[in-house]
Amino acid sequence: MARILLGVSGGIAAYKSLELARLATLAGHGVRVVMTETATRFVGAASFEGIVGAPVLISEFERDPMRGAFPGDGEPGHDPIGHLELAANCDAFLLAPASANTVAKLAAGAADSMLTTSFLACSAPRLVAPAMNDRMYADAATQANLATLAERGVEVIEPDEGKLASRGEFGRGRLPAPELLLARVEARLPGGNRPWDGLRILVTAGGTREPIDPVRFIGNRSSGRMGIALAAAAARRGADVTLVAANVALAAPAGVRRIDVETAEQLATAANAEFPRAQVLLMAAAPADFRPTNVADDKLARQDGLELRLEPTADILAALAATKTATQTVIAFAAEHGGEATDRARAKLTRKNADLIVLNDVSDPTIGFESEQNAVTLIDKETETFVPTAPKDAIAESILDKIDQLRPKPSLQER
Repeated sequence: MARILLGVSGGIAAYKSLELARLATLAGHGVRVVMTETATRFVGAASFEGIVGAPVLISEFERDPMRGAFPGDGEPGHDPIGHLELAANCDAFLLAPASANTVAKLAAGAADSMLTTSFLACSAPRLVAPAMNDRMYADAATQANLATLAERGVEVIEPDEGKLASRGEFGRGRLPAPELLLARVEARLPGGNRPWDGLRILVTAGGTREPIDPVRFIGNRSSGRMGIALAAAAARRGADVTLVAANVALAAPAGVRRIDVETAEQLATAANAEFPRAQVLLMAAAPADFRPTNVADDKLARQDGLELRLEPTADILAALAATKTATQTVIAFAAEHGGEATDRARAKLTRKNADLIVLNDVSDPTIGFESEQNAVTLIDKETETFVPTAPKDAIAESILDKIDQLRPKPSLQER
């Protein structure tokens, strides 16, 4: 995977960088961290060191015990200049959070710390994620400094709008979510050195809505979180990812092509169009099994009552799997509730002609659906593997690891 240099400057949002470092390390990247002295007043260097497994550097005069190497690399035989070696070895440099003070220094070309000297010496893709009070962010000086960095090829990640650190403050200045920051970095990584480079992945996510009238619909509780996590994980591995999202409110990961649909019929149309070019299908969406036979043109009146006649929708997964070729791998998902869930999931694996089924037991209210946690059982034709409760991004990595074991390895010509 990649070597990511993470710069942390002084600001309350520095605590989010710990989660960013964790996610990047979990994704298989080698991460090194450089901090300003002020940043250590908000979060300790030891916390980063425990997460990434490498020393944190603060002063440009500080000797690097790893001699500029990243986790997983061999150390050089000589003792190089720290800020130059880290910058030379990284595949991308992300500064998050970027304080107004540090942004001003970078725009001016100042080099008065390990962070600023490394940033100045870095020829890899550089990204800055400013985070500060909204009035500081909106100030003409800050905006001019960010514009200067952008003109020099630095990618500026705009902060989110919402509640700020100061009590009662609301505005634009929040550091974006760590998973979104990681996706922005991964979208800038050079190609050709990631395990799924060129692999074409089709992911479906969310739950369909089958209309009753212009206002009401039949639907389910699927949020699309698992599908989004899978799309993000596949993109991190270098895959060419298409996401078919059924009523998903979450943002698509960076670098992922998104197709929005609403009904099972629309989901089927999009999946049928995209499946022939895909090498892996992750059918994480929850299409409705039934839809109203007749859809009212006008909103139905409450006092008139409601009687619904339902008809089955098309079995999208079975139809796609029936056409799969020897170079395609089909992954099914099963949300089951309670006893004999594994037996039902294995029966579905055979019935749908899938290569793997991901069983999610939704009888546990603390996982699945809207939760950011999940626990699954991976069932193929021969084995069953339980993946215990973990964040959905970690569950996604486990699923992709299993796919790596199952899928045929295409030749370069096939890719």
